[in-house]
Amino acid sequence: MSVRVVFCEECRDEVSYTVEEKEMTGTIRGVQYHYIGREAKCANCGAYVDVEEISESNLKALYDVYRKENGIVSLEKIRAIPERYDIGKRPLSILLGWGEHTFTRYADGDIPTRQYSETLNRLFDDPAYYLSILEENKGRLMSQQTYEKSYKAVSALIGNNGMLDGKISEVVAYLLNQCEDITPLALQKSLYYIQGFFYAFFKKYIFVEDCEAWAHGPVYRDIYARYSDYHFDPISKVESFDSSIFTAQEKAILDSVIQNICCYSGKILEDFTHSESPWINTRGDLPDGASSNKIIDKHMIGDYFMKIKEQYGMNSPRDIQLYTKAVFASL
Repeated sequence: MSVRVVFCEECRDEVSYTVEEKEMTGTIRGVQYHYIGREAKCANCGAYVDVEEISESNLKALYDVYRKENGIVSLEKIRAIPERYDIGKRPLSILLGWGEHTFTRYADGDIPTRQYSETLNRLFDDPAYYLSILEENKGRLMSQQTYEKSYKAVSALIGNNGMLDGKISEVVAYLLNQCEDITPLALQKSLYYIQGFFYAFFKKYIFVEDCEAWAHGPVYRDIYARYSDYHFDPISKVESFDSSIFTAQEKAILDSVIQNICCYSGKILEDFTHSESPWINTRGDLPDGASSNKIIDKHMIGDYFMKIKEQYGMNSPRDIQLYTKAVFASL
């Protein structure tokens, strides 16, 4: 709870006020949506007081729910795209063949159409897709320097074979350096838990890649292809790795997953994921063992692990052990 000062219409004076979270309802395009907002009250008389920053926060929370329930790209993703590809908002809009201020409007909070939303989602998630647009439409850009800067940024995210070769490959290398006898099955589940718990603690995804709900649990397809020849055998160890490339946040999650999750076999971790809603809900009514390439939505993963963090009272990544021990005991 926070306490600040604002003008109260009832008291006719500058007063302190308290802020509390509560469930609220808002209407967008004729449809009601429920969301968790904040409410300010005068500390003297208890009357509602108008605080601009709280009103703006509530409006954003309402629109966040609207975006999520209608499959609209998040504002955070939109705003991250120019930084991700080192390009300005106006040049990006022109590159896409949109009006020169269209992307800026979306970055300022306007809701994109479903078609534009799908494009923005794919731009964020798929650097190879962005590169194809950059190459095809580079003639639209006013400056060669703009093209070269953006090309350098996206190239850093894409490997020589055309597959993504950024953060997820660095994480794989670290796991293969630190873990003893890790099989392809265990590697896949470890990546999934790193993605989920990183979001739970730091409210952002560590990978841009999506995982799929395969019969044996979540799978990152490109990583599977890279190590499929090992079948059920442990993957060759990476003898040396410079972990200084990771931030303190990233390393905290990686080391906790290595200690508290990689200690289990791939088959046990498969059972873990088969008990969790992201994999279960994505599979739907598919029979056991049926093949599937259905993508497990990142938001589904993030929401699930945030709830796990709250349920088990996790205060730091070290507390991941509270969850894994409980799940293992229930198998």
